[in-house]
Amino acid sequence: MMLAAFQADFGRWLQAECTDAATRLGGGAGLDVYLNNYRSQLVAALESGFPQLQRWLGEAAFLAAAARHIEASPPSAWTLDVYGEDFPATIAALYPEDPECAELARIEWALAAAFTTPDLAPLSAESLGAVAWETARFAFLPTLAILPVTTNAAALWQSLVDGSVPPAAQRLPAPGAVLLWRDGFNPSFRTIEQGEAEAILQLEAGMPFGALCAALADEHGEAASAAIVGGWLGAWFRDGIIVAVQ
Repeated sequence: MMLAAFQADFGRWLQAECTDAATRLGGGAGLDVYLNNYRSQLVAALESGFPQLQRWLGEAAFLAAAARHIEASPPSAWTLDVYGEDFPATIAALYPEDPECAELARIEWALAAAFTTPDLAPLSAESLGAVAWETARFAFLPTLAILPVTTNAAALWQSLVDGSVPPAAQRLPAPGAVLLWRDGFNPSFRTIEQGEAEAILQLEAGMPFGALCAALADEHGEAASAAIVGGWLGAWFRDGIIVAVQ
């Protein structure tokens, strides 16, 4: 057997437990050893990436979900560090009536991903000086992520990390988002309303601050929009997620 054909059959055996491939490889108990090692490493990668989801689902349910994911989504990158990227989609398909499960998985993955992004010092409000706010453009931390949520998944994650009894899963009164970033070596997040999430996304896309304020004034009126924007700005500087205003 040529090396390329051998490798292809070995991959079919590991990924799909193909019996024809096993026959061509000579069969035997040794193939089962490789198969078990392959699957155990993938399960360990998922357990390492989603410890709070495992606590929330329970060990048996988590292992069942991991087995489904391993069968449907074999690794495609050179490192297992990224293997869990599609696991939240598997969880969403397995638990369509329990959206907090997939949202909890997405929060865990986003928080882990934040640790691989570059470090940038946040900008303090005191260092702004004379800013031309009408044309100012904002730059946010590269660790910043915004995840849409419909449940209290962020509160569930925090209680699981703290070791306290998590609250019951609940739907939010209105769809919102979770703002996530890394503060030094500490994962940070807070639940925000859709309006704030949209504003950050627009500023990240290059919208001038003045244009954002004008759009909000058209929607809410001058006084209300000033209060809204002022509250957002104060929170962004307190969170330390702005790195530049130009």
